[in-house]
Amino acid sequence: MLIKETEKTTKSNQSVERMLLLLEALAKEPAPVRLNEFAKRVEMNQSTVLRFLTTLQRFGYVAQDQEGRYSMTMKICALSGLVSSHNELRDICAPYLRSLTQIFGESAILSIEQDMQVLYIDVVTASAQQVLTTVQRIGNLSPMHCTGSGKLFLCDYDLNSIDRFIAICGLEKRTEHTIVSQEDLLGEIDTVRRHGYATDDEESVQGVRCIAAPVRDYTGRTAAAVSISGPSFRMTDALIYEKMPFLLDATHEISLRMGFGELSGWASAKNK
Repeated sequence: MLIKETEKTTKSNQSVERMLLLLEALAKEPAPVRLNEFAKRVEMNQSTVLRFLTTLQRFGYVAQDQEGRYSMTMKICALSGLVSSHNELRDICAPYLRSLTQIFGESAILSIEQDMQVLYIDVVTASAQQVLTTVQRIGNLSPMHCTGSGKLFLCDYDLNSIDRFIAICGLEKRTEHTIVSQEDLLGEIDTVRRHGYATDDEESVQGVRCIAAPVRDYTGRTAAAVSISGPSFRMTDALIYEKMPFLLDATHEISLRMGFGELSGWASAKNK
């Protein structure tokens, strides 16, 4: 397999291309291979191949046996599994998101946690004319401490994990309503745990309110979150109180399809 450079790509892009092509080449090897043999097959010098293999090994995608031969690990399969699971989750949630947009007249968002942030993986708006005025776009990331979905994910954190989260991510002040102290965040997480749902009252974006409920898997952890987001003048307390049961029912049904079997927590949350 020949790995060629092109004049149209930058040096940085060429390195990425080489890495990916080298990864593909190693995946096709039927057995562990020595550095010199592999370098000849990909037509690159050994020092360059070694540099790439060392990086891949450090991140767990390549292993080296006692004889110094290299081979792929199963970590790449784990990534494939994550992509498949996210696609399956989207397929399960899609009809519920569409239904919720009709019930609330606002945007329904499906999100997961990624690297201590909220990752939006699906968004359904109430109509083709509605313009989503918040940061919720498919593929976008948002902080966890000031979003309804993020607070749900933080409910699975113990005290040590929350300390680590704050140390790494901080508590950025997004609006005048944003939680910016550890004490307030812990109090908010406790409230979310008791209620079974979370709110974002103009904490991430001024003028935007959000309510979110957890999607739990067979382990009981929050695997995803479904949220409803809209302008504060429409997302009133009265509307939230009236229509919250529809959101809880939807996430309850999705959770059952994800293998979650504990119903008592949902019943108590819906009665709050």
